Amino acid sequence: MRRFFSLLLFVAVNIKAVAVMADAPTFDIKDLHLSWEVIDNNYQNKHEALTSLTITNKGKQTLPAGGWKIYFNSSRNFIADAVSGNAKVLQVNGDLYSITPNDKFKEIKPGESLRIDYLCEDIVVNFTDAIEGPYFVWDAEPTKGYWPGDFTIKPFNPTYQGLITPEILYNQNKIIRDIPASQLQKIIPTPVSYTENAGNFVITNAVSIISDPLFAKEKAYFITGIEKLLGSKLKGTSTNKKIIFKKDDTLGAEAYTLNVTPNDMTITASTPAGLFYGIQSFKTSISATPWMKAQASIPVPCINVKDEPRFPYRAVMLDVARNFQSKQQVLKLINLMAVYKLNNLHLHLTDDEGWRIEIPSLPELTAIGSKRGHTLDSKAFLPASHGSGPDFENKAGTGFYTKADYIEILKYATERHVTVMPEIETPGHARASIKAMDARYARLLAAGDKAGAERNLLRDMNDKSDYRSVQYWNDNVIDVSMPSTYNYIETVVGDLVNIYKEAGAPLPAIHFGGDEVPAHVWEQSPAYLALKASNPDIQNTGDLWYYFYGRVNDILKKRNIRLAGWEEMALRKTLVDGQNTYVPNPQFLGEKMQVDVWNNVLGDGQEDLAYKLANGGYKTVLTCVTNLYFDMANYKSYDEPGYYWGAFLGIDKFFSFIPYDYFKNADVDKNGRPVNRNLFVGKQRLTDYGKTNIIGLQGALWAETVKTPERMDYMIFPKLIGLAERAWAKDPSWATERDTTKARELYNADWSKFLNILGKRELPRLAYYNGGYNFRIPKPGVILEDGKYKSNIQFPGMVIRYTTNGKEPDANSPVYEKPIPANGIIKFRAFDAKGRGGNVAEVQNKQEPAL
Repeated sequence: MRRFFSLLLFVAVNIKAVAVMADAPTFDIKDLHLSWEVIDNNYQNKHEALTSLTITNKGKQTLPAGGWKIYFNSSRNFIADAVSGNAKVLQVNGDLYSITPNDKFKEIKPGESLRIDYLCEDIVVNFTDAIEGPYFVWDAEPTKGYWPGDFTIKPFNPTYQGLITPEILYNQNKIIRDIPASQLQKIIPTPVSYTENAGNFVITNAVSIISDPLFAKEKAYFITGIEKLLGSKLKGTSTNKKIIFKKDDTLGAEAYTLNVTPNDMTITASTPAGLFYGIQSFKTSISATPWMKAQASIPVPCINVKDEPRFPYRAVMLDVARNFQSKQQVLKLINLMAVYKLNNLHLHLTDDEGWRIEIPSLPELTAIGSKRGHTLDSKAFLPASHGSGPDFENKAGTGFYTKADYIEILKYATERHVTVMPEIETPGHARASIKAMDARYARLLAAGDKAGAERNLLRDMNDKSDYRSVQYWNDNVIDVSMPSTYNYIETVVGDLVNIYKEAGAPLPAIHFGGDEVPAHVWEQSPAYLALKASNPDIQNTGDLWYYFYGRVNDILKKRNIRLAGWEEMALRKTLVDGQNTYVPNPQFLGEKMQVDVWNNVLGDGQEDLAYKLANGGYKTVLTCVTNLYFDMANYKSYDEPGYYWGAFLGIDKFFSFIPYDYFKNADVDKNGRPVNRNLFVGKQRLTDYGKTNIIGLQGALWAETVKTPERMDYMIFPKLIGLAERAWAKDPSWATERDTTKARELYNADWSKFLNILGKRELPRLAYYNGGYNFRIPKPGVILEDGKYKSNIQFPGMVIRYTTNGKEPDANSPVYEKPIPANGIIKFRAFDAKGRGGNVAEVQNKQEPAL
């Protein structure tokens, strides 16, 4: 589940054609510039937003008053009749909408502008709420769309409850102590045991490496990395400076020891994975300098470390279906996952809006499902979603991994002890696959191959069921009553197995989704009615759930692959006092299924769902939206991107997460309001038996709002380090301390240490490591006291710069060192080690200077 939005009942509206033309006009749409803005965020004192789309004609011809539509994407609901009275805003399908001018719309002459004001059924919180990717389609040329010359989102200064201001940020940052870099722990995530001694072991190209044969690949990996840092090839001529990779069978599967003296560095492990994690700890123990510029000698602090992970499953879920990310960007994520000892990449490869992996046996899956453009029938490709626009040039909307690409990803991940789990969404979130198999059906049927056409069909052509998914689709659910559905799954699974085998990569599990199947699906499917008549176990559409996943599980079991899915896969619908509820499904207990649980939204009633499933016997991965969703906005501010339906989620939510008692540190609800502790009364707590079924943690990046590599980096990093800390390190003292005051004191101390490590050690490295990561740089806190501005930052060690002339601070602006006496508009901005700036904190002192 990715977001909650109320569904509207959409009524078909007959629209009079205006200015129907025989031929499309010669008007150049590039001459039109569009802008979107918020007009009133509390329209008529209701929780609604009046917004506006302004069309400006910068060309030399007049835009006619009709004969065209504007299409755009949005995750929001709209009132159909424009408040301005000159257009209608109607949903097409999913997040695609159209704007149709009516007879009150005026032509737009050169140099003129015209506004369409329309109403959103909720307030605007951040710029993510703007419409996306508007494009024009002429009525006379209905199959082609045109980008306008420009589309901008105008600034907005909200006044809603819970707005995070620079002053609030300043007060939040006040508890963060500035700790000298010399006093900071040099390995993250925190090891089980860590001691630091005086002195250094100095690595030069003369250092010798002695390794157990078991670690041959890790040795080669280490040499490649260290030669880059040294800027020269290793000679190995030294007899008294040694790096030793030693085998010790008494250590756990992912455990290691790292011991550094002035004469040698020894990493001990029982497996290649353990040795690899020791190498990662070596990486974080040295300074950032060699990554900025190669160094002829690299000092390694003398430390003694004994370490092993808390959880065996430490994962990141990356959605590349909604918006695509390149192979290179996936490799960059895997690289950093490995540095911080995360070992599973859950790739969300398919969804309603895209299919992103080549399946050689079913080429239509990518031929149709990997492309987005302007279409109203989805016969040749999918429609625009999430602002991808009218053509295939948009790299976020169109793209897929060839078999060779995916094998390269698998090999790269396997070298770094990261297992890649593919997710093939079923039965919901499957529009891309349904439309692809429709195209396959049409092609083979036209060729006279009726049996082949029907073999992988995913819907009953005569199904008249009427439904809407949470994301507004009315045709996105696979019909699990049809035998062809299981032919399709067998085929996809077979090709995946072959791809993984060719890559030499493990495939312990395949994720088959399972979330957000809407009400009323399948009810009028002839295939369902026939199955119900012939199978006494099928009494209603709810029973199809267990029928479907039982068959999918059988397909995987014969290949020795585990079935994974979202929480709904493991739930059975039943009644308690006449009310619908869900309980752990006893049918699948003992099947070793893996359940990823996202739903613990505070105040929505399912806060304890993960604990219910773990207590009930299911192997559970905590993917809690309250603490582990990368795509949630950091906080409530117009300039912070991301969704917020589940929580506002900064790096503190990752760091403060307590896996075995996530109720304890729940402080605010999804709207940022203080949580009433009565919310947890009667909720299941995690039993000791349940704890044995929590196999790990997963951070999730859903990609509706993530369209570029830079935005992906911004949303994931450095939150990923907080995830790694909670997934690898043992419970800190504040997590188990029962005295609330003492727990808060312990937490604040650890929080300061963690932020200092990030600001002074990790982020300077990540600015350069592997080409550099575009991690989020926090906005400075600012407060006005005694006529002077004070500023601080969440990550000590970052440089704050400011301006007093109204311009944006850049890398050459003055460095903030002490309170600034100033009037007018003052802007503060933090910069990383590379000189890259974050969001600007703007404040204004309107006081007149003293006489």
